[in-house]
This record gives sequence, C-alpha cells and structure tokens, in this order.
Amino acid sequence: MLKVQNLIKHFGGIKAVNDCSLSVKPGTITGLIGPNGAGKTTLFNLITGFYKPDSGDILFKDEKIDGLSPHKIFHKNLYRTFQISRELEMMTVLENLMLIPPRQTGELIWNSLFRPNVVRKEEKEIQKQAMEVLKFIELDHLKDEYAKNLSGGQKKLLELARTMMAKPDMVLLDEPGAGINPTLMKKLARDIENLSQQMETTFFLIEHDMDLVMSLCNPVIVMSTGTKLAEGPPGEIKRNDEVIEAYLGGGEVVDYS
Repeated sequence: MLKVQNLIKHFGGIKAVNDCSLSVKPGTITGLIGPNGAGKTTLFNLITGFYKPDSGDILFKDEKIDGLSPHKIFHKNLYRTFQISRELEMMTVLENLMLIPPRQTGELIWNSLFRPNVVRKEEKEIQKQAMEVLKFIELDHLKDEYAKNLSGGQKKLLELARTMMAKPDMVLLDEPGAGINPTLMKKLARDIENLSQQMETTFFLIEHDMDLVMSLCNPVIVMSTGTKLAEGPPGEIKRNDEVIEAYLGGGEVVDYS
C-alpha cells in the first residue's frame, strides 16, 4: 500500500533521512521503531506532505504522492496523528468528530442559504456516525465535554476517533501510547486491532513502548541513522544483533514478551 524508495531529506548539514526504502502491506499493523534521532517522525512528515524530500519517491496505492500538500494527501485517504494531540480545544468532543468528514455540503455558504434542508439532513447523518464512533471507543459519555478538558489518554482516543471519521485506507500513528496510563494503553491497542480487523484499516505506527510494539505490530521495521536497519516479525527483531547494537550499544537484549 505504501512504498518509500531511496528517500533523502537534509536539514542543513544533517541528513535526517538517508536513502531510506521500506514498504507497508495492506491490512497490517506495521511498527516503526528506532533510537531517538533515527528519522522516524521526519519520515512520517515526508510521507504526509509536511516536508518535501530532497530526492526519492513515495507511492501510496501505486500513485506518487511526494511533494503533495498535506490536505491533498488527506484526500487520498491517508491520515496521520501526531506525538502531541492536536484536538480543537474549544470545541466539544462531538464537534471535533463532526468536522472531519471532507466535502460537507454546509461548507459552501450558498448551500446553507439555498439548500438548508439538505445541509441539516447531512449534518444529522454525520452526527449519528460520530456518536457511533464515540460509543465504539467508549467516549460517548463525554460527547459534550470541551476537548481541552480531556485527560492525555482520552485525547489519544479522541484522535483515534477522528481517524475513524475520516474513513482512511491507511493511518500513520506517531507515538499513540505516549503519556497515557497502562489501562488506556490496553484499550487503545484493542481499538487499533479492532479497526484493523473490522474496517480493514492499515496502520503504520511509531512507538517507543516496546511492550505495545511487540504485542500489536507485525512486521516491525527498525530505523537507525535515517535509514532502514532491519524488518521482520517482533520475535526476530528483538533478537537481531544489529538492532541490539543500535539500541543498547551491544548490551543484553531486553525480553519484551
């Protein structure tokens, strides 16, 4: 579904992404791990149009997307989240979801003026969909709460709910488990698995929590110094000598099972 070929990105004299090539198969939950500064988030920013590559190709469903703006990539059904949640703080949880579906009839002012019945009908349908999503992730009891008042973990769940409203083919999750407690972490992982199975959504996620990666992802891709170091099933990756060296300087492998 996603192919990255010989991708390079410089920032001054620093080569953040260095001739990186990798691919993500449809229907998988693929993990992306690596030491701090390995280039993981830069890679996500390149894939989703926040940065333009210096060279190389990015293909999504066999279509070149490198150089496209983020909103155009969103309309290709490729969605991403961020390390720090970007909810609309002064809007309710429900309103945060209802804004997501693209090309809503009410976005054009003349439709609101001359086709109000159509706009109202569509809005009710979107509201119904949003409530179904909130029930799925068990945030429906907070539908009228301002997003700024949610806990860190609840904001991560809200981001996942916004993802569902977009109905993407593929989601890039940047550290979905960061800053949330173990209980919500388990729920988040369960929701990602359910979405992968029920909606056939493909996930590509950066995560530093190795317990989460090893239990949720297959395959796991390892980046180091801007390029792909290794790829394989979780059990194989945690025994890979090059991965151990990159993470631990040759120390004992940590058993994450």
